[in-house]
Amino acid sequence: MLPLSLYIHFPWCIRKCPYCDFNSHAVKEPIPEQLYIDALLADLRSDLSLLATQREIGSIFMGGGTPSLFTPDALDRLFVGIRQQVELAADCEITLEANPGTFESAKFAEFRALGINRLSIGIQTFSDRHLQILGRVHSAAEAAAAVEIAAKAGFDNFNLDLMFGLPEQTPEQMLADVQTAIDLAPTHISFYQLTLEPNTYFHKFPPSLPDGDAIFSAQKRCQQLMADHGFRQYEVSAYAKPGRESRHNKNYWQFGDYLGIGAGAHGKISRSLPADIVRTVKPKSPEQYLRGGWAAKPEPIAVKQLPLEYLMNQLRLKAGFDLAQFHAATGLAEPSLQPGLAICLEHGLLSRQETRYTCTERGWDLLDLVLEKFID
Repeated sequence: MLPLSLYIHFPWCIRKCPYCDFNSHAVKEPIPEQLYIDALLADLRSDLSLLATQREIGSIFMGGGTPSLFTPDALDRLFVGIRQQVELAADCEITLEANPGTFESAKFAEFRALGINRLSIGIQTFSDRHLQILGRVHSAAEAAAAVEIAAKAGFDNFNLDLMFGLPEQTPEQMLADVQTAIDLAPTHISFYQLTLEPNTYFHKFPPSLPDGDAIFSAQKRCQQLMADHGFRQYEVSAYAKPGRESRHNKNYWQFGDYLGIGAGAHGKISRSLPADIVRTVKPKSPEQYLRGGWAAKPEPIAVKQLPLEYLMNQLRLKAGFDLAQFHAATGLAEPSLQPGLAICLEHGLLSRQETRYTCTERGWDLLDLVLEKFID
């Protein structure tokens, strides 16, 4: 049986950043915490009814928006309600996304006492100038202080989000950001390039970005710096100390199952392979969600789309995939991946060792080209 995770979306934040294409809404009035928790628990009850058999939750990720805007009392009621409906694994990884501008010592100690055992802190950069350009509400000093507060609250497992290729950012500034992050002793670093996504302010009014070749060269230097300090790249934008990979995100990338509750949340549930794998999507509008819009209709994934759906996730991992894993996740056999596999092997985009396929260095840098070979 595939692992099962739970994603919980919190759509409110202090300010909408100009690069952000996530479902987030700037707070203009008090957050309706209690109503939203009620809706989340009803949403979970509805999604659990879609499972073919009862299953335990192996990981929980609270994303946003800014989940850390919610009070510990609200999250306590949420977790009580979750445990009343579904069993959590004894070693369940529970991650909370947090904005450095929302850190308070007492509040995060209470979060830790609730059983939250991992933080993902949205630093983005340690340059005050670039933080202003990105529209972030915290300063570099507050970012460093947030890590100290997290450690004092008992969090020994935390991720730092970093962006590179920022407007007017030099290679030396990218390296400085990575070195500052390393010095704060996280267990995990998410390191990803700024992209101008549709429906964002930056897409409508594009800032001047560094040259693409310069970004690529600096990225390689930053990756080597992290490797020199024991951070192993295990996914396109994820680097971790040994044994500290994000179990929740790895479940996504390995085409595992996950329930998605909250405004704009997505889910994927395998009920029977390969013919009955469905996705769920909740309405983005918090107002519509609170009016009961969480009762989403499951949408089946066509069997012919499964090879591409699987590889879009699995090939993000450095470890690649094994044919047995592919069969376990989709119910399909190796012929359904042809002729894509043969073409990628011939062009040096994939390598094969017995039944395991991984991207070559060229394939890793040209992942979109690899995936094109599997479009139906």
